[in-house]
Amino acid sequence: MPRSTVRAYSRYTEEALSLLAGLIRAARLEKKLSAQEVADRVGISRGMLSRIEKADPKCEIGATFEVARIVGVSLFDAEPSRLAMQVKQVEEKLALLPKSARKTKKAVIDDF
Repeated sequence: MPRSTVRAYSRYTEEALSLLAGLIRAARLEKKLSAQEVADRVGISRGMLSRIEKADPKCEIGATFEVARIVGVSLFDAEPSRLAMQVKQVEEKLALLPKSARKTKKAVIDDF
């Protein structure tokens, strides 16, 4: 039987997750959207939405961001057109780095 690894998250990460989860839940309730309505619009289960609203760090980031978008929570404090511009700026910055710095590594070592 494979062992499940328990991942420890920093206080900053836990607080950021709690903040995003709270903003999502508050926005959903303010818009009077049911959990099922939001889940259906995003294409996730109601249980997944519940986990997102409870700040479960194992939820897919794409699903979490899509839920935030659906309920009107802005991410990165940017308008959609500004966000696209920021993505382009980051891509340009990455293109200027030496190839050795751009190589993706197969294993991520995150021992702090």
